[in-house]
Amino acid sequence: MAHLYPLYVNVLAQCFCCQSLQPFHFTSATDQVVCGHCLRHLGPEKAEQRDADHIKLWLGQFAAQQETLQELDATTTAAIAERDAEIAALAAQVADLTGIVAGRFDRGPDAGLRGLLETEVLKRAERKAELGQRRTDAAMAVLWEIDRLHRTTPADSQRCGCGKSAAACPETRALNPIRQALGDWERKNQKLHAAGQRHALPAGHPDLA
Repeated sequence: MAHLYPLYVNVLAQCFCCQSLQPFHFTSATDQVVCGHCLRHLGPEKAEQRDADHIKLWLGQFAAQQETLQELDATTTAAIAERDAEIAALAAQVADLTGIVAGRFDRGPDAGLRGLLETEVLKRAERKAELGQRRTDAAMAVLWEIDRLHRTTPADSQRCGCGKSAAACPETRALNPIRQALGDWERKNQKLHAAGQRHALPAGHPDLA
């Protein structure tokens, strides 16, 4: 059966055998979409070996995803707190410097210098705030990728996309508290993309297909 994946490039595709995302490099539209782990599973007589290998593979992927999610949760929380602290400190600094500049240069021949100093201070604050936002965007983009693998559908609201029940999936439980914030972030960046502006949507987002 022919597939629709691009040829001669490295892609992530869902293996027809184990159903997990695996790296492929197709050279023909008729190449089998079966990962290297599952090539030995072809054939009805190998069902027992296939099931054992799949369970081992899924357990390994689950452990890796759980570790990655925990690290991302800690990193994202720290990055957001650091960004908020930087923005608050910079805002206070801008307010203090603006007051000093206004007091010294409101009158006399140096009045024009006030605008120049305020502009430079604001530019620096905006650059630091932008860097903080980009760090947050990078963390949110990775969380979006994980959420895409661990979300329910209207057709089956009790089962996570990873195959487990929604109640038993630790990734789903970990993501639940931030899904609203993640959705707000996605919608904001979808609007930026639609307007032709810089956005932080990950490469795998449907809007970029």
